[in-house]
Amino acid sequence: MDKKAVLDIRVSTKSSKSGIIIKDAAIRVFLNSPPVDGKANEECIAIFSKKTGVPKSSITIIKGHKSRNKTIQITGITQDDLLSILDVS
Repeated sequence: MDKKAVLDIRVSTKSSKSGIIIKDAAIRVFLNSPPVDGKANEECIAIFSKKTGVPKSSITIIKGHKSRNKTIQITGITQDDLLSILDVS
């Protein structure tokens, strides 16, 4: 069985500091990149890759390519492991 985790996130671009913040059970991702030519999406994938230790090629934005609200899928990690890494309670 393939391990896959799916996560709904909200992205804020052109932030002074990039990172992932969990507030009120919502996952917010702050990015330095502007939402131009897919740069913000690339940075979003890079942040999750660094945080989870999963290669960038295993992380896909499955919904919301041009929206602040996105759904990402990470292959190679379980949903429980992902929530544990992100410290979501």
